Amino acid sequence: MMTKKIEENPEVGDLVKVTSINEVIEGIMLESPETEFLLIKLSTGYNIGVRKENVQKIELIKKAVKEENSEMTFEENPELPAIDIIMTGGTISSRIDYKTGAVKSLTNPEEFFKYYPEMLKFVRIKHLVSPFMKLSENMNPKDWKKIAEEIKKSLEDKEVKGIILTHGTDTLHYTATALTFYLGKLNKPVVLTYSQRSTDRGSSDATLNLICSSIIANSEIAEVVIVGHGNTNDEYCNVIKGIRARKDHSTMREAFKSHNEKPIARVWADGKIEYSNNNYNKRSEKNPETDITNNEKVALIKYYPGQDPEILEYYSKNYQGIIIEGTGMGHVATSESGENSWNGKIKKAISNGTIIFMTTQTLNGRTDPWVYSAGRELMNAGVIFLEDMLPEVALVKLGWVTGHKQWNKNPEKIIGKMLENLHGEISERTVLK
Repeated sequence: MMTKKIEENPEVGDLVKVTSINEVIEGIMLESPETEFLLIKLSTGYNIGVRKENVQKIELIKKAVKEENSEMTFEENPELPAIDIIMTGGTISSRIDYKTGAVKSLTNPEEFFKYYPEMLKFVRIKHLVSPFMKLSENMNPKDWKKIAEEIKKSLEDKEVKGIILTHGTDTLHYTATALTFYLGKLNKPVVLTYSQRSTDRGSSDATLNLICSSIIANSEIAEVVIVGHGNTNDEYCNVIKGIRARKDHSTMREAFKSHNEKPIARVWADGKIEYSNNNYNKRSEKNPETDITNNEKVALIKYYPGQDPEILEYYSKNYQGIIIEGTGMGHVATSESGENSWNGKIKKAISNGTIIFMTTQTLNGRTDPWVYSAGRELMNAGVIFLEDMLPEVALVKLGWVTGHKQWNKNPEKIIGKMLENLHGEISERTVLK
């Protein structure tokens, strides 16, 4: 049996250095569900197990700080502009559970400021509310409505200069799109922000994102925007129209990119804002005319080579409208493919009252039915091409459009509204990078 040297009896949550026969590992000790393993959380955020029988030495680097349950107080400058914060969950509202190594939601809204006191240098918080706490993959259109109703209160509060919404990253762009249509022409900024790493990790991106969001919440940009890291370092954040944003990376700090339109600006933690796109709505004193409605009977289908068009049978029986995410300029298999052609099923679905729209999987660029014969066949079958609208935006917009009773039974009205550029979701010309 190998002799082990254990210094100062490290406990769960302590930062330790573990020397085994194979390697030296430094990280936070977690509670292991298997007695024969030590479980260590690395600085990368990943967990690694080490067989206890292979451990030569465990060194304590730093004891875990014990959390106190005393009431937290924060000094706010009454001269600073007031903003409201709405918390909905996600990594930005989470911390590490050192027993499991997973992240868990902050237990109450006030705990938020324990990790982000830097925000109070730029703004004071008038209201901090949490209508619910969910991981964003668990959200649905009913949650978008709840968020919109909460934001509406802040938009009508003359003292509040802007709103920050904290949200998980996975479906943040869906929520941003829904809020764009629900809230209409804004009178002040609505800033959605996030983090890819939990609040209590030294590598968390949350602090910079929230500082930048505080600055934009007091800016002239009266849009629904996503604010987050612009590169892998803590240098600046990008300000992206919510209706043009998409999560393009699963783990990197600069997770969101703007598609078919330049970001509105870059913002630095010292308050500097560098504008790159003047195509945005300006702050005003007029309350917006909100329009919070949705029809969930719409669907998004991602086409892949060889896909059976039979899938349209199910959707056309159960859904009012379909967004197809086609290849290239907006294609699926047509007559040239023989028995795999989607032409017949598309015509049948449309004749039965289902409206079908086309977007592209490429994200950058636009659909165009005139370049290839496949596009012309689909257009002649009745498919409506949505220019450079992002697929997720098209889905949310279709749910919003068909949610209006005065439009719902009129296909021509629905198509007209989908092709109308209401909030910058369609551009006249493609931006070349």
